[in-house]
Amino acid sequence: MTEILDACLTDAEFPELPNFQRGKVRDSYDLPDGRRVMVATDRQSAFDYVLAAVPFKGQVLNQTARFWFERTEDICPNHVIGYPDPNVITGKRLTMLPVEMVVRAYMTGSTSTSIWPMYERGERVMYGHRFPDGLVKNQKLPQTIITPTTKGDQGDHDEPTTAEDLVASGAVSQAQWDRLAEASLALFARGQAIAAENGLILVDTKYEFGTDEAGTITLADEVHTPDSSRYWLADSYEARLAAGQEPDSLDKEFLRLWIAERCDPYKDPIPNIPADTLRDFSGKYMRLYEQVTGQPFENPPLDQPVRDRVRANLAAAFPDYFS
Repeated sequence: MTEILDACLTDAEFPELPNFQRGKVRDSYDLPDGRRVMVATDRQSAFDYVLAAVPFKGQVLNQTARFWFERTEDICPNHVIGYPDPNVITGKRLTMLPVEMVVRAYMTGSTSTSIWPMYERGERVMYGHRFPDGLVKNQKLPQTIITPTTKGDQGDHDEPTTAEDLVASGAVSQAQWDRLAEASLALFARGQAIAAENGLILVDTKYEFGTDEAGTITLADEVHTPDSSRYWLADSYEARLAAGQEPDSLDKEFLRLWIAERCDPYKDPIPNIPADTLRDFSGKYMRLYEQVTGQPFENPPLDQPVRDRVRANLAAAFPDYFS
């Protein structure tokens, strides 16, 4: 396992490309011609912190997002131009809208903006929605809802908000909100349907949108990946819910729960994550890719560092910068 952990892509800063930006997981470049190059690294974030590196995670994210971008482009245009490497996407640079569209179909979650911790504290009006008493963790909601958050800068927490507050503040117009809500619910319904065909429950997700030069709302960032979404195994869900157990999941919640069992991630130092836990986490991400797409995950060869492969493919895709 040490060899695989050592092969993780943790840094994708290449000085040949201009306008470098580092996110929690993705390293990005804005090219002068309006293209944006995004490299999905193996860095793992949770509770707004980068905590570790997970083998093959960046490739899983990028290729899972590709699967979903290709299967939802009839619902909403997306930013994709091409995929020069398994870890890289080239997209149109957009003017990003300052909101994350979080869509939820179940009463669950472990982060500060999730509805279950808020509900458990006694809150009954959240994100503009009123919830009845008597709900239990992980049960299906009466209907799918949107719980938007403001988009926090790196290191800052996203904050709960409502459609009304977003429009009143000028963050988005009413027409933009209507289109965002329509697209988000349609994307989620498509995701639920495809997931169900493959034995999975798409529990919740987040979408990020921007506007292009014509003002068209465009899907960006990622879509239905195990970082941005929660997936449960359908065949064991009912039995585990009845037993009061956490559902079998194939997503980042595995790591969130591991951390939350050991500390308060909003107050305490987060413990180091053992190699075996990272291996299990990597396996869940690869299994999700295979179960969602029906395609085998192709492990990159360990005899070539991922960073070297990414650099070679970027040089081939953007020779003007690497000559």
